[in-house]
Amino acid sequence: MALGNVGRKVRESLVETIKGAGSVVEATIDATKQVAVGALRGVSDVAKEVTSVASDAVGGAIGAASDVGGKAGGVTKGAVIGVIQGVGEVGEVTVKTLTQTLRGAIKGASDAGGDAATVATGAAAGAITATRELSLGVTDAAFGIARGTITGAKDVGGDLALTAKSTIRGTIQGADEIGEDALATIRDTARGLVQGTADVGGDVAQVARSAVEGAIEAARDAGVDASDAASAAATGAIDGAGKVSESVVQNVTRILDTTIQGVKVVATAPFRKNES
Repeated sequence: MALGNVGRKVRESLVETIKGAGSVVEATIDATKQVAVGALRGVSDVAKEVTSVASDAVGGAIGAASDVGGKAGGVTKGAVIGVIQGVGEVGEVTVKTLTQTLRGAIKGASDAGGDAATVATGAAAGAITATRELSLGVTDAAFGIARGTITGAKDVGGDLALTAKSTIRGTIQGADEIGEDALATIRDTARGLVQGTADVGGDVAQVARSAVEGAIEAARDAGVDASDAASAAATGAIDGAGKVSESVVQNVTRILDTTIQGVKVVATAPFRKNES
């Protein structure tokens, strides 16, 4: 898919700077933020427009990385942060904004030849780290981010279970980077992944299991006990399922009532529909 004006500007800017940049992420943030501000300033519905801006920006950043032999992960992270900062420059960053940004990021990566599940980690990590400059709480952000990556993966025909695993790994990395509560982040990411999957008609139980797997894998790098991470992910997944239906709760509970990667999974509350 051909890049729009935002993508072309990001790509042109980065191709000139990325080779000599001390930090590819920082260079991408700067380039993307400037372009995003220009594209979003004066727009009446930023949350609606940000999807296409994020898609174009991420596509342009990945294209620039490809031009100079770089990796997609770092530029995806930087582009997402830059778009979020650009939104904050012209308006308010909300959970909906984050959802639409991540949805656009996944689409842009796919259009540029990237894999949704692979880029979701960098995109989710970037979005979480961007919250340190926002009034929006990290757990609310994690929920919105998760819904965005799942919706984006569905848009491009990506693997929802793999995307879920990559997303929760990314939110854990981001929370660790800015010193936020990893377990609360895990819980709300899993909740968003499950509810997002239900929204798009995906296999909720498989996504819930993948969320637990991703939490266990990423927990070790973040210095979090694997059993605590598994419990937080399971709790969030069942909580999210409870907002859908009793049958979904039963399916999710059944698939999580086991040992995953050597860790016994124990949810901390028996959530049911319409309970919080």
